[in-house]
Amino acid sequence: MKKHVIVAFAYAVAAMACGVFYREFTKFNDFTGVTSLGKVHTHLFLLGMVMFLLVALFDAKLSFSRQKLYKPFMIVYNIGVPLASALMLVRGIVQVLHTEIPSGADAAISGIAGIGHVLIALGIVFFFILILRALKSKDQQ
Repeated sequence: MKKHVIVAFAYAVAAMACGVFYREFTKFNDFTGVTSLGKVHTHLFLLGMVMFLLVALFDAKLSFSRQKLYKPFMIVYNIGVPLASALMLVRGIVQVLHTEIPSGADAAISGIAGIGHVLIALGIVFFFILILRALKSKDQQ
């Protein structure tokens, strides 16, 4: 449980740092439009901090961290969230700076961010499987 709370705290700190960066970077560049930078903050809070606080609670109640699927969940999910967030950060910086980038680089940014989101989705599926298996084994006891 402690490990999950520490991971949640790390995501919270990253979310707050991204929120401050978003506000200061857009203000410094006199940018008033919509940018991906504003979404990084909430992605990290919800998909990082809130998710791992929920994982801590479910694990405390169901002890699913002993299951085989637990480690793949932790790896996949904790690659997906930072990857998607980092590429959203890159996309937002490009938007704020009005930087012209080659279409290949633009597609790469979108594609890699998409891979991060797919990993997040896979991690969420793993999480639900962990919960369902833990509930099933608890019912059999």
